[in-house]
Amino acid sequence: MSTLQKDMSLTGQAPKSLNTTQKIGTIVGMTGLIILVLAAFNVNFPNKPIWLAISLLAIVTGVVVFTKGAYGNKQEGIKNDGVWFKSISSRGFLAWLAGIALTGFYIVLYFFAELLGLGVDGEANTGLISLFDPLSRFLNGGQASQWFVYGTLYTIAILSFGYKFINKYKHNRYEQLRTASVMFFQTAFAFVIPELMARLNTDDFSLPYNDLKNMWPLNYYAFDQWRVDELINAQTVGLVFLLFGILSIFVVSPILTYKYGKRWYCSWVCGCGGLAETAGDAFRQLSDKSMNAWKIERWVIHSVLVFSVVMTTAVISTYLGYDNSKYWLTKDVFLIGVAVFLGLLFAAIWHFKRDELAKDAQYGAIGYLVVVLSLIGIHYASSSTLFLFEAGTLRTFYGFLIGSVFSGVIGTGFYPIFGNRVWCRMGCPMAAILGMQQRLFSKFRITTNGGQCISCGNCSTYCEMGIDVRAYAQKGENIVRSSCVGCGVCSAVCPRGVLKLENDSQDGRINPTEVLLGNDVDLMELMNHNK
Repeated sequence: MSTLQKDMSLTGQAPKSLNTTQKIGTIVGMTGLIILVLAAFNVNFPNKPIWLAISLLAIVTGVVVFTKGAYGNKQEGIKNDGVWFKSISSRGFLAWLAGIALTGFYIVLYFFAELLGLGVDGEANTGLISLFDPLSRFLNGGQASQWFVYGTLYTIAILSFGYKFINKYKHNRYEQLRTASVMFFQTAFAFVIPELMARLNTDDFSLPYNDLKNMWPLNYYAFDQWRVDELINAQTVGLVFLLFGILSIFVVSPILTYKYGKRWYCSWVCGCGGLAETAGDAFRQLSDKSMNAWKIERWVIHSVLVFSVVMTTAVISTYLGYDNSKYWLTKDVFLIGVAVFLGLLFAAIWHFKRDELAKDAQYGAIGYLVVVLSLIGIHYASSSTLFLFEAGTLRTFYGFLIGSVFSGVIGTGFYPIFGNRVWCRMGCPMAAILGMQQRLFSKFRITTNGGQCISCGNCSTYCEMGIDVRAYAQKGENIVRSSCVGCGVCSAVCPRGVLKLENDSQDGRINPTEVLLGNDVDLMELMNHNK
């Protein structure tokens, strides 16, 4: 007997709520979270190692069981059914509730850690942080801090939701590999290895806490005096870390970005991107695709980058002297070197890539360069404080506004409201640098087969970076955007195979709309040229 469909929706009935397996997974996972919440309210668990293990295992098990219920019996293919019907993924009540809870957690974590039980002045931890003391002592030999708690939960989130993501995109090898990559780098390089290094410290020798994949400017304290002193005092190992950090900025990163685009870092290595791609996957459709959002994005993220450059230059200059008989790298040499480097870089881009910059990008580049060089000039003209502010003030303001509020409170706390990549789009200075390299000096592009496009809009809907991918696909135009992180989801959700991630010659990489529309173009000549 057939069932009568009473609505007139072309997409059929709204999907049903959670199935039995998903409900069981939710209950198990929430049980683990409840234990953590109770610990945060100073409930004393007598056997902390066992209760911590129960909590973390319950969270992981809950996600695994939920994943089995969601994708276990489904065939390979696109699985974003009903995202706009669910409260949590469509800015409904549950989304706002989750956003407020996450934001509150980040505010307490960054600014009121004592409320989580952090011991002050050598006192023992209490509350939530004390629950993690056994794991901390096992890994690094000391009691937990709020950052150890955060790192543990961060890693658990990427591992468990990474498993969910791999099962969701089991039809796509690229998605599986890059997700496995961010799971590995977060677990090994950002969590386990740095903690074990701290355990090796002795009274005579100290290994600095170091996440090798976290480079400047994302790691904004990389060249603070205390950090440089810490690396130098670690002797050979510390100097290797310092040298590797510098080479990563000027050699490793540009080479990899030239060959593969910014995806090598943003979608395969970065912890921020790893959390966004795994735990934030359910919210990728919430990214703003409007032209206004794109304009705001470009100005905000590049302003953050300029702020980062200014702040780092000011901080480094504070511990450099003027006596060139003792040191070759004096404050004057450094500031002049920064000015010359930025000037030459700007001149090279202007000469070789001017035609690939839009008018507002040209004006912006000129404006930013003038600002930085003017501030250095003011310093020499007036002998006043560098950049008009104390370096420590700039560093503190940057750490508070960008490092804490933007990246943590807003960037992650508001996943359910603004989408999962709001930090990467608007505030990450590393994404800004890699984006400029990708746009101007990379082989990476997403090619489109416009003849196969049916304008379904899946690609644009699930682009977490807010790119209107469909607009490019409809014209058969290559997608070469500085904001694109190369996650490949646009290609994974395309039902017609229109989109393909490629690395190829820069020749013809950015193909203009006029050519693709066939205006005043000899099509035979174009075809012969592209053979």
